[in-house]
Order: sequence, then structure tokens, then C-alpha cells
Amino acid sequence: MSTIEFNNALIALESYLIAFAMRYTKNEEDARDLTQETMLKAMKNKNYYTPKTNFKAWLFTIMRNIFINQYRRKVRSKTIFDNSEEKYLMNGSTEARNTPQNHITSLEVEAQVEALSDVYKTPFELHYKGYKYQEIANELNIPIGTVKSRIFIARKKLMECLPEYA
Repeated sequence: MSTIEFNNALIALESYLIAFAMRYTKNEEDARDLTQETMLKAMKNKNYYTPKTNFKAWLFTIMRNIFINQYRRKVRSKTIFDNSEEKYLMNGSTEARNTPQNHITSLEVEAQVEALSDVYKTPFELHYKGYKYQEIANELNIPIGTVKSRIFIARKKLMECLPEYA
């Protein structure tokens, strides 16, 4: 694909890119910025595009990756590491951590998690501890889709039992 063909194909898909970006950003200005960054990155990396493959899918993948990277940077910039004895992680929230109300809330949630059947509790707890879906699937020797559905069902059951915290 020549540079002119590449640029023409890119321009032809601009409206699709903006619509796709709107799904992520929910804001027209941010969607246009994301589209512009995607087009720029695609032009810089056009030699990585494999001709006769789905050009639109390639662009959408670039856009998704840019959005994810921006989101991670945004989250990381809001998290502050306090080098004090307790080494608290703060994310800008001024909410007190060890209040009696929070302790009661924690006990209620823990009790409801314990009440879940092991089928749902085990994947939920592993996910809560930071395991990725694939790691949980490997650990429990079950398909990844089963892991996702069990975690979803566990969350749903917890929200039903604890509607005031949902």
C-alpha cells in the first residue's frame, strides 16, 4: 500500500474512528483528540500495517491501546505514595480509613463473601487479591469464561445481599 493509498484510507475512516472514540471518551472534544492521536500514530507506524488485512481493525486496536495507556497514566497520576511508617496509598480521597463505621462495613462484606459457595467465593477472592482472570483459570483448572462468569455472579450476589453498598 502506497503512502497516498494509506492516507486516503485513513481519511476515509476518520468518521468511524471518531464514533469509536466516543464510546471510550463520552466527550466529543476528547474523541477528536483521541482520533487525531490514533491517526498520527498510524501514520508513524504505517510500515507495521500488513496489507490486505483489516485496516479498520488495525486502527481501532491502536486507538484502544492509546486510550488504555492514557487511562493508566491518569490513574497513576492520582495515586500518591506516602513514605510514612504506615506507607498508606492515597488516591486523593479524604475519607477516614479506620473509623468504626468502616470496620463494621468491612465485617459485613467479609461475612457475605464467606457466605458465598466455594464455586463463586474462590475465584472472587483470587480476583480481589489481584490475580488476573487467566491466572485464576490456570490455578482452578477451569476455562477463563467460567472464571469471568463466576466472578460476575459473585458480585451480583453480593450486591443483592448488600444493596446499601452497591
